[in-house]
Amino acid sequence: MRINNFNELLEVVKKQEPKRVVAVNGVDVTTLEALHDAVEMGFVSPILTGDKVKIEESCKKLGIDSSDYQIYHTNSLSEATEKAVELIHEKKADVLMKGMVSTDKFMRTLLKKEFNLVPSKGTLSHISVVNNPNYHKLLVFSDAAVLPYPDLKQKILMTNYLICAAKSLGINEPKVAVIAPTEQIIISIQSCMDGATIAKMAEHGQIEGGLVDGPMALDVAINSEAAEVKGFTSPVAGDADCLLFPNIDAANVFYKTNSKLAKGEMSGIIAGAKVPVVVSSRGDSRQTKLNSVALASIVSYQASIS
Repeated sequence: MRINNFNELLEVVKKQEPKRVVAVNGVDVTTLEALHDAVEMGFVSPILTGDKVKIEESCKKLGIDSSDYQIYHTNSLSEATEKAVELIHEKKADVLMKGMVSTDKFMRTLLKKEFNLVPSKGTLSHISVVNNPNYHKLLVFSDAAVLPYPDLKQKILMTNYLICAAKSLGINEPKVAVIAPTEQIIISIQSCMDGATIAKMAEHGQIEGGLVDGPMALDVAINSEAAEVKGFTSPVAGDADCLLFPNIDAANVFYKTNSKLAKGEMSGIIAGAKVPVVVSSRGDSRQTKLNSVALASIVSYQASIS
């Protein structure tokens, strides 16, 4: 079943076996509230690492019964992060979530070789999903948070991550637009050359599972009228499911334009590790974090049955 919005996503994950989500230093309000909502909906079995006294105090202030949570007491942030990653490594948790800890410290621990969470020569990439009221379906895009300026090899991996995430949402053959300033193949513009290369690779069967086209300007990718006016014919044009942006500058602006100006509902996870990872921004709302946990849960579930 294709999932068309976040309400449908929440309904689907409620029917799944609950996923064990471990939150690093889970003492902040929005993390605890989002996990509480997920627990109430029945799709999460929550685990928290951090100072047990502070966690219980935070839960009490929010009216949350801390006995519903498995809490691992730690004496420092680094210990809380390592304990959470260790639980994933030992297969005692299914999804990793960042709580009140800096992204740098969190990512450094995630990448430690002894935990083996990121394959050798693997690439981590942030995937966002937006439900924009002005678009006719969910949009999956990357990378707004992790990879600043991906090279061609990384973009190929990112394309595969986007296809996998979209398939988890019930999109059988995701339409992927490789975004650039224009549909023309201009040698002096790297995003145009990368878009053409990735599209050709997909055409030759080197990237499977979706329809991939590029280079493509954003308006052509998401607006059929723009595609028609420009005379650009493609099954992806005007109907993209996924957008691969050329760099973090473009993707991050797109994320914040959707969330702050267009009032789009958002979610995001990190792909490329052995489990989905929820790394939310400090500015993300309780609903965004809940959506992100739901997205990670369905990705984890689909991976377990594939």
